[in-house]
Amino acid sequence: MDAEGMKLLATALAIGIGGLAPALAIGMLASKAMEAIGRNPEAASKVQGAMILGMAFAEAIAIYALVIALIIKFVA
Repeated sequence: MDAEGMKLLATALAIGIGGLAPALAIGMLASKAMEAIGRNPEAASKVQGAMILGMAFAEAIAIYALVIALIIKFVA
């Protein structure tokens, strides 16, 4: 495999793995938040705020993975 092929493979792996972990994290966050709201509906606003903040941090990791993939593809 030549250098260009390795670069494309590294790009695909960076965005693939870098997008998988945040996707799983967001799914788990939403699942646990809905479970907590189901058990204690009065605390829905507190749980929802924490859930949205956690999802934003998880999504930021996916954006970092995208940036790394773009750097590998176009700069390296």
